[in-house]
Amino acid sequence: MSKRKPDEDDSRCSCWARAAGELVGDIGGQSFRRFGFVQSSIVSRWAEIVGERYAKASSPESIRFPAGKKAGGVLTLLVDGAHAPLIQHLTPMIVDRVNSFFGYAAINRIVFRQGKPPAAAPKPARPELRPVPKELGLGLREIADSELRLCLESLAARIAATSGPPSLVDADGGPIPTIKGAK
Repeated sequence: MSKRKPDEDDSRCSCWARAAGELVGDIGGQSFRRFGFVQSSIVSRWAEIVGERYAKASSPESIRFPAGKKAGGVLTLLVDGAHAPLIQHLTPMIVDRVNSFFGYAAINRIVFRQGKPPAAAPKPARPELRPVPKELGLGLREIADSELRLCLESLAARIAATSGPPSLVDADGGPIPTIKGAK
């Protein structure tokens, strides 16, 4: 009868809890890569990459790379049947935009699959904010970048809506003591 050599795993106590990632190993990563889930940002930001007009008629399904590489991949697009010829003519532009999104030549060709792309989820309604008080808004009007100005106006409106600075209390309900010498 031959004696079995103990593995590294046998030396551990089996009664200890182990992380799921330790049990699964690289199997999960390989299966996710197989179905193109590594590039989830391309799905969520597809409208930014190709534009609203083309995002309504197409959606990315997966990106498949050659074994062991992260370049020269194949992007699979789900395209509405009537829009397929138009999207096919835009292939060089889409490849360019996807590669500029990734920052390197990740895609070198696109495969089209006919079907109805999933409808975009409706955006949640933003709560209406009160107008910015005049004393806070005067300095904000000088900001040239409209997006930054709107963010700062929103922040100013939320600050103006509060009743004062936040108060900190510890778990016992008493105020948190301050450290002398700290500013």
